[in-house]
Amino acid sequence: MKIAVNAWFLDSPETQTTGSGQYAAQLLAALKVVAPEVQVECVSPRRRGDWAKLQFEQVEFPRAARRMNADIAFVPYWAPPLRSEVPVVVTIHDVIPITLPAYRGGPLQRAYASLVRASSTNATALLTDSEFSKADILKYLDVDAARVTVVPLAVEPRFTPNVPDEDVMRARERYSLPDSYVLYLGGFDARKNIETLMQVYVWCGESIGEEYPLVISGEPSTPVLTDGGERLSLAEMAERLEISDVVRFIGRVAEEDKPALYAGARCFLFPSTYEGFGLPPLEAMACGVPVVGSNAASISEVVGNAGMLVEPKDARRMAGALIAACIEDDLHERLRQRALLRAAQFTWERTAVETLAVFRRVYEQRNRK
Repeated sequence: MKIAVNAWFLDSPETQTTGSGQYAAQLLAALKVVAPEVQVECVSPRRRGDWAKLQFEQVEFPRAARRMNADIAFVPYWAPPLRSEVPVVVTIHDVIPITLPAYRGGPLQRAYASLVRASSTNATALLTDSEFSKADILKYLDVDAARVTVVPLAVEPRFTPNVPDEDVMRARERYSLPDSYVLYLGGFDARKNIETLMQVYVWCGESIGEEYPLVISGEPSTPVLTDGGERLSLAEMAERLEISDVVRFIGRVAEEDKPALYAGARCFLFPSTYEGFGLPPLEAMACGVPVVGSNAASISEVVGNAGMLVEPKDARRMAGALIAACIEDDLHERLRQRALLRAAQFTWERTAVETLAVFRRVYEQRNRK
């Protein structure tokens, strides 16, 4: 079996840090381990830019897959070609540009979303990260449920409770971290629910803020929206809520420092309102860090019983859960053990094996025709 892979998010240093790039890189590496007999050939673009991307996705990639006599054309992000002589398997992590009005963008972005929405109906098989995302796909795209397979994502082995002490100390010095803290890492767009994140410390700041300040991976000047649509900087929001004394902004965190940053945290706070999967809480759990946050979207699927999840806008209950997880040692230890057990279920080997099963099914269907 020969698989041609759309390598738009694989072949440049700038794009390997994206979620789609990390997914593709980890999946392909695991496929080589679990199925070394499968031929995987990456097809890279000749040019970069918005129009070059469209040309590559819709014309160059499907033509290349045909020329190399591939059995499957695999697109590891939501951009399948409208026409392809080779059966297409596409991974749709989420359908945010369709489901959330704030993410629909201008005319060009909406036109692109309409194109990939239409082309998805022609894909032979669709992969997605969670049952929540599958439900959204079936709701918003004209595809048969039998063609959509849920294959969860995974964490890299470097996310572990056994982070070397020297790495933790180096991160503590590099980011001026306090001795203990609650961590938020995961972006600042509207669905990340940053106002609720900070409102949690309105309720719990007096009781645990001094011992467990909220450490936010971001610059204080980063713009965020309030629930009322007002644009503020992170620092301005913290000041308005009168929690500046219990919030620390540590700037952008280098990828190699993330395991140490997680490992040094008492808890991980994640109030997001929409996630197709939610890698940050899984990374935290793999480092033995209990998760407190939202029960929205796919987050409950990922966290399971390894965290304390409440309604995404209920800052008061989230604060109560965070206080308990921080100060009750027995509860913290139970959640820590559950987190490690839960995270161990999500491996790239599992992702590769389940993805390979879809590839083989498509391959067999093609050969029967």
